[in-house]
Amino acid sequence: MPEITKGCIDMTNASSTYLSIVLGAIVGGLITWWVYKIQKNTTAKQDETLRRINDIEESHDRVLKSIQHSQQHQETILKKILSLEKKMDAIAEPHKPS
Repeated sequence: MPEITKGCIDMTNASSTYLSIVLGAIVGGLITWWVYKIQKNTTAKQDETLRRINDIEESHDRVLKSIQHSQQHQETILKKILSLEKKMDAIAEPHKPS
């Protein structure tokens, strides 16, 4: 390789090719590392978002079950109140003045 000597003014085609390959590999490696880093960060953010969504879904399910339980309890109480009202009407019916 005559390019290594002090008096070299021009590169040979082979040396130019090797230098281009080395520089291309370095630039390609840097770009690949940069894309990998971006994708890794994006994946981490997506995983965190999915975890939060799952937590919210679980919380939502607990709230819905609580509301359902409350509604069932209210329906039971309403049925008892209506039953009591019917009993009171049945008791009061014979005592009504005509």
